[in-house]
Amino acid sequence: MATLHREAIQKQIQQDWANREYIEVITGSIKKMTDFLNSFDMSCRSRIAALNEKLTILERKIEYLEAWVTKGESSN
Repeated sequence: MATLHREAIQKQIQQDWANREYIEVITGSIKKMTDFLNSFDMSCRSRIAALNEKLTILERKIEYLEAWVTKGESSN
């Protein structure tokens, strides 16, 4: 009887360790995904900011050219 009880406890302990290892793997994977997503987010934000800067410069150039063309047309 004691042997069966001891075996049952050992089986529970082994199952507990297996569960802990599984949870550790899942937790590690979630951390890796989170790190990747945070890195991807920062990269995207940086690229979008650079693109926004370029677009702003282009918009200013277009406004300047429109003003220059309008001024040229009005002086004729």
